[in-house]
Amino acid sequence: MGIQSTVVFADLYGSTGVFETLGNAKATVAVTEITTWLADEFMAGGGRVVKFLGDGVLVTFKEKKLAVAAVVEVQRVYAQRLARTPSETYMPLRIGVAHGDVEMVDDDCYGDAVNIAARLSELTGAHQIWASSQVLDDVKLLPGVRTRYLGPIHVKGRSEACIVYQIEWQEDLDSDLFTIQSPNLDGLNEAQPGEAVIQIELTWLNYHKTFKTYELPIHIGRIRQADFVVSDLHVSRRHARLDWRNGNVVLTDVSTYGSWVRFLGGGSDLLLRREECVLHGRGEIALGTTFSDLSAPVVSFWVHSQG
Repeated sequence: MGIQSTVVFADLYGSTGVFETLGNAKATVAVTEITTWLADEFMAGGGRVVKFLGDGVLVTFKEKKLAVAAVVEVQRVYAQRLARTPSETYMPLRIGVAHGDVEMVDDDCYGDAVNIAARLSELTGAHQIWASSQVLDDVKLLPGVRTRYLGPIHVKGRSEACIVYQIEWQEDLDSDLFTIQSPNLDGLNEAQPGEAVIQIELTWLNYHKTFKTYELPIHIGRIRQADFVVSDLHVSRRHARLDWRNGNVVLTDVSTYGSWVRFLGGGSDLLLRREECVLHGRGEIALGTTFSDLSAPVVSFWVHSQG
């Protein structure tokens, strides 16, 4: 039988570019220095470092409140460290947090919470923390820390969607953009009062359109009836759909050959095949083929507050 644990997966955003710039030897030294620092910080916050994973660390906590406090503190301290970092080794941190039963086998850990934490870390942008709703149950947030509801996000390999929140740790952010955590998370599927008006801008070559939230859902596709037309043979007739769901812009791939998503700042490309993800900030979508294909039709997106 497993033990209840809070799992933290933290990795460095954009490390691939650092390896390309510095070469394997120097980049390995830079990455190892940071991941070792991360491990020390998490242990000081009450965590147990399970293992190092290339440019990341996997950590477990016995208490949710310790995990939340630790990830916020790590991001804040690391942000100060980044301010002194040369551009060639600039690697922001992204963190996924989940809670549930974990099986410990030979000093390694397995379970649904491990998979969710790893997946959330992959989906986040630079400097971000995403946490499953179970992490925030009965947890009092530190002063200056808020959460933003991202809604249900499908995690690969799970039949049920995971309810996800973004933990906003930057103390100087505009509070109008966030919702204060409620003791009852079940009621947060509804729109929050004072929620910022969001719009998404799409650009392909010289073609540009802006959609307000009330105009969603819209379809991206090759046919003229699509709301955003991409006239390229890589693109399916109806390739992808954008929905406004629970305060988020959600991209769903409905194509034959898939869609690839990347967010500004680096990180791994996300492949969607009849799957979905939350779009945030700036990024690009490659339709029907990978970004490495020079003939790929690439749509740029920008999700932001109106005004």
